[in-house]
Amino acid sequence: MPILVLIALLVLNVRFVYGDDALGGANQISLLFAGAVASIIAIYNGYNWKELLVGITKSITSALPALIILLLIGALAGTWLLSGVVPAMIYYGLDLLSPAIFLVASCMICSIVSIATGSSWSTVATVGIALLGIGKALGFADGLIAGAIISGAYFGDKMSPLSDTTNLAPAMAGTDLITHIKYMALTTIPSIVITLLIFLVIGLFYETGAETGEIEILKSAIASQFNISPWLFIVPLGVIILIVKKVPAIPALFIGSLLGGVFAIIFQPDLITSLSGETNFLKASYKMVIDSMTTDVAVVTENELVNELLTSGGMFGMLNTIWLILCAMIFGGIMEKCGMLKRITLSIIGLAKSTGSLISTTAASCIVFNLTASDQYLAIVVPGRMFAQEYRDRGLHPKVLSRTLEDSGTVTSALIPWNTCGAYHSGMLGVATGDYFMYCFFNLISPLMTIVFGFLGIKIAKLSKRTELKQE
Repeated sequence: MPILVLIALLVLNVRFVYGDDALGGANQISLLFAGAVASIIAIYNGYNWKELLVGITKSITSALPALIILLLIGALAGTWLLSGVVPAMIYYGLDLLSPAIFLVASCMICSIVSIATGSSWSTVATVGIALLGIGKALGFADGLIAGAIISGAYFGDKMSPLSDTTNLAPAMAGTDLITHIKYMALTTIPSIVITLLIFLVIGLFYETGAETGEIEILKSAIASQFNISPWLFIVPLGVIILIVKKVPAIPALFIGSLLGGVFAIIFQPDLITSLSGETNFLKASYKMVIDSMTTDVAVVTENELVNELLTSGGMFGMLNTIWLILCAMIFGGIMEKCGMLKRITLSIIGLAKSTGSLISTTAASCIVFNLTASDQYLAIVVPGRMFAQEYRDRGLHPKVLSRTLEDSGTVTSALIPWNTCGAYHSGMLGVATGDYFMYCFFNLISPLMTIVFGFLGIKIAKLSKRTELKQE
């Protein structure tokens, strides 16, 4: 009932009343209404409000690191704009990436960065923003660009040993990290190959309308406001090195924000003075760095398209996304605490008679948890716990479960507007999930690929006596 209420309200908001503005508050209230329905049902079935409040608190607490990261990425985006880091990426990218190869190159670049960092979020927040700007300048649709960026970011996130979800999935299933990654490559590599081919074909036939002369005009507009220099790339390179060195995301992003502010003072003194309206440079520098981290910053040129690219909302721009995540975690916390999510999954286990149907049921459960619990970690942890014994009882190796969890739980989280991942990527790129989800080919293909492998019996690993004894 709570899920039906949520779906009905979301459809009402998106299709009939608010349209693209539904994330401005209507969907948040829908999540709270659905949570209220879940609370009434839970209390009717013997739970008390204090118990539900514990579930809500636990759910929100689990999302706190993500909320802090969102705020810091807002600050980072602001200082990287003011310093000229993002404009420099766009400026040089317009020379290097032609329209024909832009989409496939963007997907590959994001894959490499995400493998190195182990984070789709960091990838989208750094090179993703720059690639979005380049794609816009070349004439591609926002949703198509975002689809290429997110597809690449999630491929790298899945295959990187530094990724938290890549470590979490084998831990829940009962296998080790390296075994999990090697086995997952069987479905993940075909998925990314198909994705790259699709983007290549689209790029070859896409009419961008961008002419060489227009690109030069865009570069000239950027150069008119910023001192463009290759030295600016020290900032994103430093952040990537920190993440590769396993510095936690929160301090790494905070350092990246501060570096952006320092480089803004060094490289963009004229811009700082112009935007601040202050004559004292020290006061102007402090004011603009703080403003870029916290509120709106807009650099105005004579080109309207460039003006769209050179804006940032800072931490303030992330608040709407944070609001959405908080409401989603309230709903998910109530559903988890009173056992509704578990009951939904248990009700469909009995339908899984064959290996293929078991894998497809697991994949569907992960997607349901992404839809209802609004968190990719819960979409891995809860089905992982619930299906682990079932896979073992059927003689299947734990890596079959761990692969299924990642092929469906990790990647589909980015496609759901009220999921922490979907809300983050939408807020970070400024592109609604409804505009980009159909272009996230890797994220759409991955769960289908693992289901096809299951039904066709391709490389389905069985438990050996040694594995069984080791687990026992």
